[in-house]
Amino acid sequence: MTFPERFSNLPEYAFPRLRTLLDAHAPGGEVMHMTIGEPRHAMPPFVGEVLAENLAGFAKYPNNNGTDELLGAIAGWLKRRFGATVDPATDIMALNGTREGLMNACLALCPETKRGKQPVVLTPNPFYQVYAVSAVTIGAEPVFVPATRDNGFLPDYSSLSPEILERTAIAYVCSPSNPQGAIAPRAYLRDLIALAEKYDFKVFSDECYSEIYRGEPPVSALQVAQEMGANPERVVIFHSLSKRSNLPGLRSGFVASGPKSMGYIRQLRAYGGAPLPNPIQAVSARVWADEDHVIASRKLYVEKFEIADEVFSGIQGAEAPEAGFFLWLPVNDGEEAAMKLWTETGVRVLPGTYLSRDVNGDNPGKNYIRVALVAPKEETQRGLIRLRDCLYG
Repeated sequence: MTFPERFSNLPEYAFPRLRTLLDAHAPGGEVMHMTIGEPRHAMPPFVGEVLAENLAGFAKYPNNNGTDELLGAIAGWLKRRFGATVDPATDIMALNGTREGLMNACLALCPETKRGKQPVVLTPNPFYQVYAVSAVTIGAEPVFVPATRDNGFLPDYSSLSPEILERTAIAYVCSPSNPQGAIAPRAYLRDLIALAEKYDFKVFSDECYSEIYRGEPPVSALQVAQEMGANPERVVIFHSLSKRSNLPGLRSGFVASGPKSMGYIRQLRAYGGAPLPNPIQAVSARVWADEDHVIASRKLYVEKFEIADEVFSGIQGAEAPEAGFFLWLPVNDGEEAAMKLWTETGVRVLPGTYLSRDVNGDNPGKNYIRVALVAPKEETQRGLIRLRDCLYG
């Protein structure tokens, strides 16, 4: 049996790869998982009640795009949070988690050719792995652009050659970024959207961590595009309840853009997608309409940022991020550090190289580990102290 050549160079997904690395060795202490970004704060207290009230909805096929109630709740949240105006009837679609949307939007919107040549999809490096897989799935060339401390952990797409930019169909950006927690300033997004207008490509803005921050709230690419008066089709944004509302198992998010782009995305979903079940849509509408639980959860993350600042005080480059819930910690070698930490302390982290690609012999994640701050405060503090004493002591 033969398999598509375009998938032949994909690295093994990060977490099976991590298990292969570590599970052959016994842990050196109480096991603490600080790898996966699975929120462990309390979910909103009303979720069970709303779900129970809507159980009969499992007996019906769900609306492909999202119920009027859910789309209206999302549009209301975008207006309150970002001052962005969207038409819920044409500009939004509910998602079965944003990973689905990040993939399918690329399938729906990337042209087969750009100016008669193979299209390019730009992605930060390190990156959420679906960005690159989306590119190769539609036969585009993924171009990995380093997001390092030198450029504020935000890829400098304007530094690319005109030849690459002329072929660019889509540029992914993640703000706050995974894994570094960097927030794209308004000026960065404005320049990126202007670049996209000049070279006629779309900006796919992954904003799933936008509600976890400890200073000024991050802005949205949609918000900036509307302020600029940019083409409404230029920007496609993605949001999720996984991080905002501690509901990773709900698999509920949304994508929003101009009506033409959303028409193509909705059409693809109609043929091959999996719309959210009606009871999940009812829960999601209620969750998007409530901010109290978001504020409470954000307070807990800020307290963990402060714990990290204290634990790593004096260690250059180890400060907690602006946003998100990962630490991106400098080490000599990510794999060696992860192995040492596991075998000596039982703390499990992710080597940065597993989130990055080698480009011209350089991997921007090689000298980092990613550490998730998702556990309760006391557990997080114990894990960070063990990590510090093992790797930086």
